[in-house]
Amino acid sequence: MRAKYLLFVLCFSTSLFSDYQFETVLSGLDDAWSLEFLSEDEIIYTEMPGKLKIANLIDGSITQIKNTPKVQYSSQGGLSEVVLDPDFASNNIIYLSYSARNSDGKSTLYLMSAVLNKDSLENKKVIFEAKAPRRIPVHLGAKIAFLNDGTILLASGDGFDHREKAQTLDNHFGKIIRINKDGTIPSDNPFVNVENALPDIYSYGHRNQQGLIVTKTGEIYEHEHGPRGGDEMNLIEPSLNYGWPAITYGIDYSGAVISPFTEKEGMEQPLFHWTPSIAPSDMIFYEGDKYPELKNSFLVTALVSKDVKKVTFSQTGKDNQESLFSELNSRLRNIQASPNGFIYLLTDGPRGKLIKVLSE
Repeated sequence: MRAKYLLFVLCFSTSLFSDYQFETVLSGLDDAWSLEFLSEDEIIYTEMPGKLKIANLIDGSITQIKNTPKVQYSSQGGLSEVVLDPDFASNNIIYLSYSARNSDGKSTLYLMSAVLNKDSLENKKVIFEAKAPRRIPVHLGAKIAFLNDGTILLASGDGFDHREKAQTLDNHFGKIIRINKDGTIPSDNPFVNVENALPDIYSYGHRNQQGLIVTKTGEIYEHEHGPRGGDEMNLIEPSLNYGWPAITYGIDYSGAVISPFTEKEGMEQPLFHWTPSIAPSDMIFYEGDKYPELKNSFLVTALVSKDVKKVTFSQTGKDNQESLFSELNSRLRNIQASPNGFIYLLTDGPRGKLIKVLSE
């Protein structure tokens, strides 16, 4: 087990800043899952039934994008993440993750690139199909992030019923994938020359990863759902095994023991874990100036605790977590910062809202 460079001790507190104001910018969203800012006043967002839309945040007008991929909208599956290419300003390329049936009729995770041309997608290309077939689309992961070298990370969840496969390298269950933008395999991936290992695997031993970000300095942070307890936040490094389900701080939903172990040699410890579960659903590292008290902190949305966790790490070995925005009393699905630094929140479900957090 690799030693951490800091001792992580998690302290909990309620919000010290209870005077936030909120503005509902959009309402009536149909299972909205993720969003990206095209400009300060315009976003592109996904709805899980398979709809990709652009919304004007000034007048509330919405344009539905044509020619989107056919998705399997069932259980936890559908159209998931939308991410802009780092060179979107010049190439108009976006990336979409989604669940769909493979050639054998099984459900799995896909990643597509496409050119956004006004109100339609062109030059669509499936650049990744997970070797993780399952009966129904659950525990997909589906989060996308770009490394600073331009390669893509994709979270591929454990499929719920296939959790033991998260510990083997011949499949994509419970893995973080790294590919080039055209779907090819980077030559420096950690398992390229490992027998019986899929060469696009970057890390393994994950459950259902719902937060994935890369900092400006290149560090990769991920969080994932535990079962009953044991939600984790991890610092991701290539080739490492993050333990699921051989080690866990959670128990099964029935109350049964999944593993008697919380530590094993050769398996990584989380930076910290949430027990009981908060069901973390998304994450940003906030670097804007609109909310000085939030600057340089991780902001994690949560479905069960219905708040945002502000997480900070310090060099002193004492780190803390604070609950924010709990007065909304909503399952929070996604969080993003606008180009000018305003925080926006997507609420979960068939009548979702986009909420702007107003600074003082």
